[in-house]
Amino acid sequence: MATEATGEAGKAVGMPQLDISTWPNQIFWLLVTLVVIYFVLSKIALPRIGAVLADRKSTITNDLAAAEELKQRAVAAEKAYNDALATARTEAAKIVAQAKAEIQKDLDAATAKADVEIAAKAAESEKTIAAIRDGAAAAVSEVARDVAGELVAALGGKADASTVTAAVAARLKG
Repeated sequence: MATEATGEAGKAVGMPQLDISTWPNQIFWLLVTLVVIYFVLSKIALPRIGAVLADRKSTITNDLAAAEELKQRAVAAEKAYNDALATARTEAAKIVAQAKAEIQKDLDAATAKADVEIAAKAAESEKTIAAIRDGAAAAVSEVARDVAGELVAALGGKADASTVTAAVAARLKG
């Protein structure tokens, strides 16, 4: 048995890939495998990959076009917003100016009315003061005549009413 084992071991050449007698068979199957892989890739896999790449490219192109359109819309919306804001500011300025004018008109009317009332009250007060002054002057004149008459009588003289009135009037004039 030992001789049989060594005999068979002598026949073993090594790795079968390196055995020249099996090379034609290996080359045939290599060519068949490569041809099958080529047809599978060219007829099935590569068209699918190409279709996926084309779909991706068209999707990206469509998305870029949509983004550009949305960008244009956003720019137009921003312009419309700025225009509306400017219009609103202009309108607000007009409303403020109109309100100021109305307030100033009302203020001028109220001031004029107050001035008229103050002038009327001042004139009335001056009349009242003049009446009081006249009344006071008459009262002072009367009191002065009475006091002068009493003084003349107290000093032992006899005072005539017309003389006392003339003396008091002369003294009040200055």
